[in-house]
Amino acid sequence: MNLNALSKISYGMFVISSKKNNKFNGQIANTVFQVSAQPPMIAISINKQNLTHKYISESKVFTAAVLSEETPMKYIGLFGFKSGINTDKFKECESKIGVTGARIATDYAVAYFEAEVVGSLDAQTHTIFTGKIVASEIISEKEPMTYAYYHKIKGGLSPKTAPTYIVNQQ
Repeated sequence: MNLNALSKISYGMFVISSKKNNKFNGQIANTVFQVSAQPPMIAISINKQNLTHKYISESKVFTAAVLSEETPMKYIGLFGFKSGINTDKFKECESKIGVTGARIATDYAVAYFEAEVVGSLDAQTHTIFTGKIVASEIISEKEPMTYAYYHKIKGGLSPKTAPTYIVNQQ
């Protein structure tokens, strides 16, 4: 079996955020997809080891900011390769509080969604959260970054906690 075939599935680059009481956390994710139009729903895949997973599980809300191709690797690194346990990631970027009370990362975002969790599916290392969209906005008409662009143009890698990580991929 050639698991590299999975790299042919189209993905994007997103900052997924949630809250716990008065604390906020966000992370990079590549798996966000529309589930239905009526009602409008999306799903995300989050590693169970990530702090964002804990916040979503407890608050039952999340935001998803769609990143543009112009997003610098430093910004992706802020949300993708640092733990929110020791770092307030939102101190270093523009954001706003949405209707769910969770933060929305707005730097380099072309659009965002806010969702209330309506279901979840255990996927061993990850949980797939399904959320009803309660707010959304287009911020820019710039091109959204695909996961292929992130790898081929930006030279980005998949961390071990990503659902797309394949052992010995580099």
